[in-house]
Amino acid sequence: MDVSNVLAAHAAKFQSVAVEKDTPLEVDAGYLLVTDLNSIDEEAYNENLEEHLQSLARDGVQSLFTTLFNLPTRPSPDGPLAQLPPPIYQLPRAKPLPKPKPPTKWERFAAAKGIQKKVKEKRVWDEEKQEWVNRWGRDGKNKEVEQAWITEVPLNADVDHDPRKIARDARKARMAKNVKQQTQNIARAAGTNSRQEKKQEIEKTLASARISTASMGKFDKKLEGEKKVRGVKRKFEPTENPISNEMKASLDLLSKMESDHKKMRKAPLPEDADLNVRKAVRFASKGRGGVALGREVAGGGRSSRGRGGGGGKKGRR
Repeated sequence: MDVSNVLAAHAAKFQSVAVEKDTPLEVDAGYLLVTDLNSIDEEAYNENLEEHLQSLARDGVQSLFTTLFNLPTRPSPDGPLAQLPPPIYQLPRAKPLPKPKPPTKWERFAAAKGIQKKVKEKRVWDEEKQEWVNRWGRDGKNKEVEQAWITEVPLNADVDHDPRKIARDARKARMAKNVKQQTQNIARAAGTNSRQEKKQEIEKTLASARISTASMGKFDKKLEGEKKVRGVKRKFEPTENPISNEMKASLDLLSKMESDHKKMRKAPLPEDADLNVRKAVRFASKGRGGVALGREVAGGGRSSRGRGGGGGKKGRR
């Protein structure tokens, strides 16, 4: 019996599954990555680019599926799942590796004393409730006294003794202590000395308070060990200066005076005006302003007309 035709038909049926390349494709099942290191067929690329790209994509996907179907599987509600191996290709990092954190104060002390770190369990056994409860957080074991419906009070306790408040304050104090230690560890890791910063801030505040008196702290009582405040030294120009420096200083002074004068003026004066109106009004009103001067002039005119006319209804005898 000749079965060559049957075998040929069977081979032709599965011919599309085989991928033959001069250089075998590299398949990284961990990343589902296929790398084709073969050179590009220039003739097929120029003849039909779309067909050539589809052929390359088909070969890569077929090699990937062949590798995945050869991997061990595990059952799941959605069907068998392939267990991917660890990746082979090393992908570059988008960011540099994080620097190792410096050890905290407690970690240095534990390393010096040989203390081993023990991780506490998140749940503990409650003998009264006969069940596992949280160590911290909601309904935690650390809030047992605060949430108890009855508590024992010592005989020598004060009248306003509140065990719940004492337990809550102690827990809040422990939380504040932990936050403070965490802040100190962060500052120590960043290389900053919080104590030195506080000292500098106190010295700066003290220096500002010294010069807050009328005598600028000259007659104030000095503290023991108090340092002398160093003020800003005056800088004197040399006796002999080049002419260019003197000219520049004079021009700067004139420009400053002109800018200040422009700021003081609200309205520009006409070019042919020889009288400074604002100065004349200020002189005539004795510094009270133009409104006060106008009222004085208007009031004086009415009073003079009343005294001179003699036609008033009321008069003094």
